Amino acid sequence: MDKKTSSAPMVLPQLWGGPECTINRVSDFYKDQLQLTGHYERTGDIECFGKLGIKALRYPFLWERHQPEEDGTIDFTWAAQQLKAMQENSIMPVAGLVHHGSGPRYTNLMQASFATGLAEYGYQFAKRFPWVEYYTPVNEPLTTARFSGLYGFWYPHKQDTHSFATMLLNQLKATVLTMQAIRSVNPQAKLVQTEDLAKIHSTPLLQYQAAFENERRWLTYDVLCGKVNNKHAMYRYFISNGIPERDLRFFIENPCPPDMLGLNYYITSERYLDENIFDYPVYTHGGNDTHRYADTEAVRTGHRAGLSILLKEVWDRYHIPLVMTEVHIGCTWDEQLRWFKQVWDSCAAAIGEGIDIRAVTAWALLGSYDWHNLLTRDDGCYEAGVYDSHSGTLYPTPLVRLIASLAQGRECYHDIIKQEGWWQKQGCLFPHLRKSIPEWA
Repeated sequence: MDKKTSSAPMVLPQLWGGPECTINRVSDFYKDQLQLTGHYERTGDIECFGKLGIKALRYPFLWERHQPEEDGTIDFTWAAQQLKAMQENSIMPVAGLVHHGSGPRYTNLMQASFATGLAEYGYQFAKRFPWVEYYTPVNEPLTTARFSGLYGFWYPHKQDTHSFATMLLNQLKATVLTMQAIRSVNPQAKLVQTEDLAKIHSTPLLQYQAAFENERRWLTYDVLCGKVNNKHAMYRYFISNGIPERDLRFFIENPCPPDMLGLNYYITSERYLDENIFDYPVYTHGGNDTHRYADTEAVRTGHRAGLSILLKEVWDRYHIPLVMTEVHIGCTWDEQLRWFKQVWDSCAAAIGEGIDIRAVTAWALLGSYDWHNLLTRDDGCYEAGVYDSHSGTLYPTPLVRLIASLAQGRECYHDIIKQEGWWQKQGCLFPHLRKSIPEWA
């Protein structure tokens, strides 16, 4: 007898979108991605996004731009225009208030005024737009704390574990206080907390370092959920790095679990640590107090776990609804198609396995500048996203057709999409790790 097949329709995630919108500071220089891509001056961008069929838009109403002077008048005129355009195009806003920033010049991530100042700014935004329901007060706090406090890439350019821990907790306290302030205006306001969906792999010698970083990767969500008590694996790390117990107790007494976990997954999100540093380019070399090692993309070594496994890990840990909040790869348009479709398919399959994934976000709608150097230099290096905006006008890339089709629930079976991406090929490995050595570019 033939097996019965289910007639239940496959549940698919929603399609969201978002422009790369970082405002970061290096020394005294600010780099504003929306200014570089021409979004502030160009009209009609929101209408173009609406035609894609996206349901929600991660969109910046950033503190640095709207309140650059302390106690200055906040001009929400531009914000009101953009929100009106979203309403007219049936797009739900997910309001971002700080995106890889250190705040306006009168504060920074090391200062307590960052948290209280952002809470006041969020309160003023919510009073002006009480109908906005979804918020990301601070994008990727852990990543920003690493780049600003541990590696010294961004302002205030610290390179020590105390600064890292302080910056992380200041951003998370800002998130808690800001959501409290917003909810005093709109009790239905929801937190969509974004963070890099990372995983560290290593040689046997460096398993201790990988284990530490794989525990550290959860801190944004664990702290907000009030889980970092004296039994937590990272509690002693904070105490040993000069963080007062009262600062950790604040989050236990004021839990602010996200309503959705926003996961940003890139080809560089998974890392591999190897003590054989001379097998790797010099730019990968680093280490800790015990060992020198290379820290490189896991995809270059054949040790990448892949999105499906990482989705299960985060779901099993929290059981909070998930959103892929940034899906982008800086590459040729055909590889961008493959990357987005593979992420979409992985999320659809995960939903079928019982994981609650609400949406997949087409990121970098307008493209971005200088992420190849982590925004540390002004090279003017542009990479296109869903649209190519480098000429000043929007030019749709092939991603537009793919995203519009997925938004309408239609599948795409183009031969280009069915081919392997470069990250799946033997040629992407470092030469000393290849079984064969085909050319790769």
